[in-house]
Amino acid sequence: MDWNRVEGNWKQLKGKAKQKWGRLTDDDLTRAAGRREELAGRVQERYGLAKDAAQQQVDEWIRGADDSWLTKQ
Repeated sequence: MDWNRVEGNWKQLKGKAKQKWGRLTDDDLTRAAGRREELAGRVQERYGLAKDAAQQQVDEWIRGADDSWLTKQ
């Protein structure tokens, strides 16, 4: 899945992000709004990771995403 699709489907994907990174608050996820850099920054802050490590986690998370993550509402 590419980041354009992530941004466009962020409401559906927020729950998956919360499952992956339980320390992120609803406010963190709302502020990230599907933006890669913002999400990585929130992960970095909450988990005390280096910037590169947080970005790698976010990239790996989205590479593992597929269309089954998106549910029709």
